[in-house]
Parts: sequence; C-alpha cells; structure tokens
Amino acid sequence: MYPLRRNRRLRTSENIRSLVRETILSPKDFLVPLFVVEGKGIKEEIASMPNYYRYSLDLLAGEVKDLASLGLKSVLLFVKVSEDRKDNTGKEALNPEGLMQRAIRTVKDAVPDMLVMTDVALDPYSKFGHDGIVSEGSIVNDDTNAVLAEMALSHAKAGADFVAPSDMMDGRIFEIRSLLEDEGFYDTGIMSYSAKYASAFYGPFRDALDSAPVNIQNVPKDKQTYQMDPANRKEAIKETLMDIQEGADIVMVKPGLCYLDIVRDIRDAVDVPVAVYQVSGEYAMVKAAAQKGWLDHDAVMLEQLTAIKRAGAHVIASYFAKDVVKLTL
Repeated sequence: MYPLRRNRRLRTSENIRSLVRETILSPKDFLVPLFVVEGKGIKEEIASMPNYYRYSLDLLAGEVKDLASLGLKSVLLFVKVSEDRKDNTGKEALNPEGLMQRAIRTVKDAVPDMLVMTDVALDPYSKFGHDGIVSEGSIVNDDTNAVLAEMALSHAKAGADFVAPSDMMDGRIFEIRSLLEDEGFYDTGIMSYSAKYASAFYGPFRDALDSAPVNIQNVPKDKQTYQMDPANRKEAIKETLMDIQEGADIVMVKPGLCYLDIVRDIRDAVDVPVAVYQVSGEYAMVKAAAQKGWLDHDAVMLEQLTAIKRAGAHVIASYFAKDVVKLTL
C-alpha cells in the first residue's frame, strides 16, 4: 500500500522544520571560557585559537558586560600565571590577591548576577605543567588534593559561585566539598570534570595558558596517569558516580565531539546536570578549515553544538558561545 504517512511533510519549509525541531540552542546553554592575564589594556589573540583572546582585568570587565548583553549568563575563568610565580606546590593559587581571585571579583563587580565558575587545578601554577604535585617522577594524589581544596576555598571566598576541579585526582571532590562545608560555603557548587580524557585535542588551550607538561627528567611527559584513557567507556560511569557520591553538583565530559557516546551514557546514568567541554582543538580545527575555505564555519559550528546538546548536555562550555549566539539571536 502506498504510504499515507510522508515524513517529508515535516521538512517542506524552514517554518515547519523549526516548529518541530527537537534540539534548540539557547544562550542559556553556554558556559563561556575566559582567559585572564596580568597587566593593563591587554587583549591578545591566541595564535592557535583565532578570534579568541586573553584579557587583562580592566578589559575583562568589558568583555563580561558584552557577554551579558548577548544573554550569556555563565563564565568559566582560567588564568595565565607568570613564570616567576610558578612552583611545584601551587602556592600562588592560594594567594587571596592572586590573579584568579581578582578576576572573580572583577567579573562580579562588572555583572553581579553573572554565574562565575573557576578552574581548580595546579597546571597553570606548576613549573612542571602538571595538574598535581610532582614527586620522584609521579603525580602525588593526596597531597595535591589538600592544595586543591584550599584553592577552591580561596575561590569561594573571592565570590565564585562554582568551583570546577579539572585535575582528575582521586577523591578530590570529597576533599573540596568537605572543606567548603567546614568553612560555611554550603551554597558554593562543584562542577567536576568527571570524565576528562587524556586527549590530543588540548594543545591550543595549553598554548593559551603556557601550561603544557615540561619535558625534563623525572617528570611525567604527559597526563595519562591521571586523565582517562580514550579507549575506555565504562570507566567514565564509575568516575562520574564516585564524584556525585563525593558531592559534585554538575558533572562534565571533556572533550566533546569525540565523546558523545560517553555524554549519552552519563546522561542516562545520573540525575545531576551534565556539562560538556567543546575543547580548544575542536575549536581550532573548525577555524583552520574555514580559513582554508574547506568548510562552512557557521554551519559546522551549529551542527557540532547541536550534536553535543542532542547527545544529552545540559551545559556546553564552548569558545564558540558568542559566535553562535550572535548568529541565532
């Protein structure tokens, strides 16, 4: 019998396609990463991330106001620390007048209702470029956790709404949550990088912060002893469930596009919001190919972000946030 149902009826015009569209991107979906540097009047483009910048605090305020005017309501802060303030223990990370702490206050002063999340890891502060303390050729887990908890507390005291541990140390969510509770910061949230893979897509980000692992004797040359093996799927569920048990309010999968199966697995397994980080390498590839004329920048950007949300992301950290909002407003 000739089909009485024709699926193409729902594709005949943009009006009907938009009316029945299942996945719609909104400014409320996005968490905007921001890179902060010392100095004044600085807005410097990151060479491997075209059209993305590091900001000094005076220009950070204006950028945050611009984001707010576009309906973007959440930022994730990262700082580039000068070499003379790096060591192996993260001492500068605990400085109440450190760059991160001042950046938090700058954002809150500029746009008080902007949701501020902060990176919690040692790599920007480490002379070795690692997310933890290095000792005898290894990354020390428990000593690192103690510093991460103090760092998170420092961010909370400066006004952060959420801290975002990106280090992948075992048990660090429990240590952070316990200290925040002990100090009365009951409402400070934790967005845990729960399934963070040892990915080759992080290169431009490490350029942005000058935080790549150093290649010297007795220092691990990469982060594979603490970040997850890209070949593993079930492990992501285990890591995520443990973080939730320890007190995480939001869980994250990083990177994005190559790990959408993990996003869906976690979305189906947990009852907390799931974030996805569309990382620097994913951004840089689109920019580079578009500059060569090999693909349509805006179409690919929208397709990738739609795929991330369709896979189950409640929150998307993306360097494309401003671009996509301007395109879809």
